[in-house]
Amino acid sequence: MKEKYYQLLKEKFAEKEDVLTEIINLEAILRLPKGTEHFVSDVHGEYEAFNHVLRNGSGSVRGKVEECFKHETQVDITDLCTLIYYPKEKIILEKSRIGAKASLHQWYYEKILQLVQVTDYAGKKYTRSKMHKAFPKEFAYIMEELLNGLDTKSDKQDYYTSIVEKIVALNQAPRLIQALAETIQRLVVDHLHVVGDIYDRGPQPDAIMERLIGLHSVDIQWGNHDIIWLAAMGGSLPALVNLIRIQARYGNLAILEKSYGIHLRPLIEYSQQYYTVQPHFNPVMDEADEVSLREQEICNQVQQACAILQFKLEGQLIHRRPEFQMAHRLVLEKIDYNAQTIELHGRTYPLEQFQAPTIDPSSPCQLTNEETCLLHQLLTSYQDSEKLKRHMDFLYEKGQMYLCYNNNLLLHGCVPLHDNGDFKSLRIDNHSYAGKALLDFYQEQVEKCYAKPKVTDDFATDLMWYLWAGENSSLFGKKAMTTFERYYITDKKSHIEEKNAYYSLRNEEKICEEILVSFGLPKTGHIINGHTPVKEKQGESPMKANKRMLVIDGGFAKAYQKKTGIAGYTLLSNSYGMLLAAHQPFTSIEDAVENGTDIVSVLRVVEQVDSRKKVAETNIGEKLKQESEDLLYLYQNFDRF
Repeated sequence: MKEKYYQLLKEKFAEKEDVLTEIINLEAILRLPKGTEHFVSDVHGEYEAFNHVLRNGSGSVRGKVEECFKHETQVDITDLCTLIYYPKEKIILEKSRIGAKASLHQWYYEKILQLVQVTDYAGKKYTRSKMHKAFPKEFAYIMEELLNGLDTKSDKQDYYTSIVEKIVALNQAPRLIQALAETIQRLVVDHLHVVGDIYDRGPQPDAIMERLIGLHSVDIQWGNHDIIWLAAMGGSLPALVNLIRIQARYGNLAILEKSYGIHLRPLIEYSQQYYTVQPHFNPVMDEADEVSLREQEICNQVQQACAILQFKLEGQLIHRRPEFQMAHRLVLEKIDYNAQTIELHGRTYPLEQFQAPTIDPSSPCQLTNEETCLLHQLLTSYQDSEKLKRHMDFLYEKGQMYLCYNNNLLLHGCVPLHDNGDFKSLRIDNHSYAGKALLDFYQEQVEKCYAKPKVTDDFATDLMWYLWAGENSSLFGKKAMTTFERYYITDKKSHIEEKNAYYSLRNEEKICEEILVSFGLPKTGHIINGHTPVKEKQGESPMKANKRMLVIDGGFAKAYQKKTGIAGYTLLSNSYGMLLAAHQPFTSIEDAVENGTDIVSVLRVVEQVDSRKKVAETNIGEKLKQESEDLLYLYQNFDRF
């Protein structure tokens, strides 16, 4: 087997000297400073704010620009940063401001020079080969020449000037400026981690997915809101009606209809036939949302219809899977339909605005023939959406339940724990899964479900829904999801969702260290979580357990920002250590371009290192070391293969 491997490896290198060159290249890379990792979480469809954070690298771009020009006071740092973030929009603005052609050409010349300087500075910790790969193909040669001719005091000054002047004269300056700006963004941030919840609440998750697909290096840890979209693509009907209900809840049915081309007309007509508008189901929207009264009424009725369909389907699943131990969530079977009351946990509650025209009290979880047909149509339309399938495939391929990366554990929600700190288990087929083994089991079942999208009720597909709402789900992490209570019961005490012990115990350094070690990581690493918004205005800190635990859900979703007081946390890890960035709400691209506004408010040091961390000390470094060893063996035995 090894012989065949080396034979295949030799096919990549025509000559023995080529192997030596690659070994030297890898050894050089290992000694370079590690690239910057950027961590974001819980972006919830808020594309513009997310896009801005990517463009500015949570303050990393500005940091590079300031370092590059620290001895040149005449450079307007804010103005140059804005050009790097939004080159197209900034150029349009400057054209209208400057007017005169000669003056505009001079502006182009100055900005190209400054951008080339920043590009060179941002790429100092990379090999020339990696720098070249970062250049857009159409400008790779020109950018290489501009970087080589940066020293305008040398004999190349005229050569350098002629290149820029020719670019400007041929009206290619705007395209080159955009190429330089995008290259700087790519060089400043080497890798992006998305720690869950791309979907739901905000209006543009599809735009976020397109942005992620276009990035050069990204991984995703699935969130609970991501998993129901994946589950629906894998064939889960309870997941499908859950996600449609959530879109209706936030006035975002257009995501499904217009963005993904899913045919909702049969569902809308069904909802209008059986449900009247009720105040409890008014969609939750921002003041700036432009949703007509008619659309709000549709969202109201669709939300009610999906809620009842959801409780029916969930009831069937709970009966089908007694091992999930969720009989307490058979809510439709706990209702007195004559008295319009429900008995939960030994208490009887009156139901408010409860409409159930399609429920048979003698068999409340049974679907009508009309509902069975409707659900089949919805699932087919969902799974047949080419754009959605492409997005879900990417989410699946780049995603996982957790990631161990550079001594950090990235996971969206929790590692389920008992109150005493022991790992909480899920028992399936006489086998108990807990801790890392539980999350590995979940990963395996997600893969099985996604491989068979036409199977709608096998164990793997049902477990995908359990990951959304189950007590031992690492993505949910609560005893029960009280959707029914929040819709139909006035007493808010019934709405409380009791969190897993993890969320209090993660404040203890010893617990965090034990979790890290159980995943094969050193005690000095960090657990990086999303999922639970950090209520900063109430004094909560995102850094817990002596900084072993970092929670970076600060509320990108506008629905959370009144509670959190900020608009999201992000995290940066570079060769010097780790920084936590707190963001203020994003206003608009227009404001950012015209006024140079930014949304990073505070950078907090999480960790500083005594000496810069090298690539050799990273996960990528381990792979490169192995590659180097394999190449060395090939070099020493080149003639054998």
